Amino acid sequence: MKRIFYFIIVNIAILFVLSIFLSLTGFTGILQSNGVDLDYDSLMLFSLVFGMGGSFISLYMSKWMAKSMAGVKLINTPSNEFEKWYLDTVKRQSDQLGLKMPEVGIFNSPQPNAFATGSSKNSSLVALSTGLVSAMNRDEIEAVIGCLLYTSPSPRDS
Repeated sequence: MKRIFYFIIVNIAILFVLSIFLSLTGFTGILQSNGVDLDYDSLMLFSLVFGMGGSFISLYMSKWMAKSMAGVKLINTPSNEFEKWYLDTVKRQSDQLGLKMPEVGIFNSPQPNAFATGSSKNSSLVALSTGLVSAMNRDEIEAVIGCLLYTSPSPRDS
């Protein structure tokens, strides 16, 4: 809940700063002198609703979008020794952080890359690229997984 409160406060602050910027630069005066009659309060409210609404929608769609656009292959049952180690590592680190086990996957990309996404830490996806898996040793990969799991909002912040 705390992070949603911060999210709302930051969005309101951004709108406040932008409205001051528009006033200081004379944008409102230019429009009025050209006969454009805008209700800035309504415009700011409209921007707030659509901006934050879009952010929440994209947050809740992020797992699906990441899986389909990055072509993430989910690992439910390991098919080799590395996948078993990968699942065990994510499970162990999730347990240590008090998190629900995220979905785990690999996506095909020659560049070393990794991401975690989802609407919350307890409804997330952790994915590594094939480039990362081939470029790093297991200690390095374990550190990447730890960073992915640890840096997203914690359940005590919700």
